[in-house]
Amino acid sequence: MDQVQLVTFQAVIEEGSFDAAARALHVTPSAVSQRIKALEQDVGQVLVRRVKPCEPTEAGQSLVRLAGQIALLEREALDAARGAPAGGGRTRLAVVVNADSLHTWFLRALAAVPSDLALSFDLHQDDQDHTADLLRAGTAMAAVTAQDVAVQGCRVEKLGAMRYLTVAAPGTFEDYATSPMIVLNRKDRLQHRFLAAQTRRRLDPPIHYVPAAAAFVDAIRLGLGWGLVPEQIARDDITAGRFVDLAPGRHLDVPLHWQYWRLQSAAMTALTEAVKAVAAETLR
Repeated sequence: MDQVQLVTFQAVIEEGSFDAAARALHVTPSAVSQRIKALEQDVGQVLVRRVKPCEPTEAGQSLVRLAGQIALLEREALDAARGAPAGGGRTRLAVVVNADSLHTWFLRALAAVPSDLALSFDLHQDDQDHTADLLRAGTAMAAVTAQDVAVQGCRVEKLGAMRYLTVAAPGTFEDYATSPMIVLNRKDRLQHRFLAAQTRRRLDPPIHYVPAAAAFVDAIRLGLGWGLVPEQIARDDITAGRFVDLAPGRHLDVPLHWQYWRLQSAAMTALTEAVKAVAAETLR
């Protein structure tokens, strides 16, 4: 395949538009458009959805992954040949992580990766039931996900389970039917799952959407409503009297897995080892 066309296609997907890809590649938008058109003609498929931001079609997803793998392996081969990272540059790794892992343990894993690898991390955040979607699209190289079935072209390894406790600020909870429920976003179904298991009824309590992990916990501390909080955070707040455990002896465990591109890469191997090590210390 034409490597210039492939790199241009990857830039369009990563940057989100033809104009942004042109700026990143230091060429004109017309040149980007011509390269993408030529690539699509060679493949015989439409590869880019012209939306904002641009997205790969189903046919394009495998090419996004291919482009990223070639770029990663090429960079590592050049670094090995030169004996050092080229010109002090860094290798980019795109990773998608669920909000609670990012808030509690995942950054420790990134910090444990040897600094001499000169990596730059491009982190994306999504619900653990949806993080593998970016792997399928080819825009992420690895993911912390609840999905245990490997995405095509990826390996999957079990990390452990994140345990959640159901908590509220003292004096703010009346019952599950009427007390407001804190939910991260509309993909977040943890509270709903716990509610169905706890009450065996279909309830429709008021909902506050708070789309950031730290703010989610703060909203509960301030008495806006109840919610499920990772055990690592909830235990300290319960001990300090900031939280009340609404279901003593009960919890919700969410199994997590590490999915990553199946390729021989020093960067991916180092990141995987760090993630597994920190997860083993942190997760159930």
